[in-house]
Amino acid sequence: MASFRGLAVVAAAWFAGAAGAHAATLTIACGSNAADREFCARYAQDWGRRNGHEVRIYSAPASATDNLALLRQQFAAKSDKLDVLTIDVVWPGVLKDHLVDLKPYSQGAERQHFPAIVANNTIGGRLLGMPWYTDAGLLFYRQDLLEKYGLALPRTWHEMAQAARRIQDGERAAGARDFHGYVFQGRAYEGLSCNALEWVASYGGGTIVDASGKVTIHNAQAARALDEAASWVGTIAPRGVLNYGEEEARGVWQNGQAAFMRNWPYAWAMSQAEDSVIRGKVGVAPLPAGDGEGARPAATLGGWQLAVSRYSRHVEAAAALVMYLTSAEIQKQRAIGGAYNPTIPALYRDPELLAANPFMGDLLDVFENAVARPATPTGLKYPAVSRAFWDATHEVLSGRVDGAAAVRRLEGRLLQTRRAKW
Repeated sequence: MASFRGLAVVAAAWFAGAAGAHAATLTIACGSNAADREFCARYAQDWGRRNGHEVRIYSAPASATDNLALLRQQFAAKSDKLDVLTIDVVWPGVLKDHLVDLKPYSQGAERQHFPAIVANNTIGGRLLGMPWYTDAGLLFYRQDLLEKYGLALPRTWHEMAQAARRIQDGERAAGARDFHGYVFQGRAYEGLSCNALEWVASYGGGTIVDASGKVTIHNAQAARALDEAASWVGTIAPRGVLNYGEEEARGVWQNGQAAFMRNWPYAWAMSQAEDSVIRGKVGVAPLPAGDGEGARPAATLGGWQLAVSRYSRHVEAAAALVMYLTSAEIQKQRAIGGAYNPTIPALYRDPELLAANPFMGDLLDVFENAVARPATPTGLKYPAVSRAFWDATHEVLSGRVDGAAAVRRLEGRLLQTRRAKW
């Protein structure tokens, strides 16, 4: 493991290399949530000023689904409007023909990151993205309200629902009429696939498609998991949750109107912001387990990478920006300021980082046991697989079908999508 000092020397080399190139105007697509836009823009534009480049910020669509669709349209047109883009952990295989191999520019820096993420980003020996930050679904809870109602931290989804109902009823009786027990990402988009995979896997229902490419979703535990989630809508969760993404859920939560929330780690720093009404009242824990055979806590592995478009007119400068932003120096600052989980294991022992985000010291176990979406076995067909999964889940949450019917129909649709092979 290289030292931080050694990594700083490498980062300085990227500064020097970028400064030696002709001045360029680069456009970087930052993430969609408020914190990511803030921290991405700050460090990218600071790099530009230091190196004589202009860095423009492109705000990607809030929905990962819409974001991917727009990128594919731009790539089909071979547009040079984007130089650096942020790509989801499940996109390298989908976008592989349009991204630059970063190995000639990395100077071996990828060896400092989680090997599994680097392997995920490497297609046919080409490093198509540098790890930017990693993610896994977490349970956020109001510590003060658990104490107020004498409740323990729930360990199963059933316990969570019971605690959420108890707190919701108590807070509404006290006058908080818009208080909810639980909020999550229930809109029909990639975020719902992440939530639903956590429910299904936590009940021992598998991962939709297994590593060999076999469709596994049609089973009783998967159906049970979806039925459990449907029981929350209109009881402990508002009906409006059917149109919530990450930021809608966080908005309700951060306004002090929910007892529990499923979200990604970035929500920790925003919950603890000076203007947050729940500052100092928030706890973070692994997501609950399901019930029955094979039940266990499960968190969907997420995370984002920085990549360079092969249609960029300034590949060298764009690659230098990517290497700087994904360096240990900047990952540490983003972790401290925005609660973004580093992709460099050594940073999880950094005292300053842990002082700012105490929960991160316990996240290595969550990441090691996180559930991957079936992007690798399904390849270019993953977007269709995920869409079928979130559509089926949304139908159950909306009360149009039950879990058993949904997983049976979903199996047929996925087999049709696969046909002879993925």
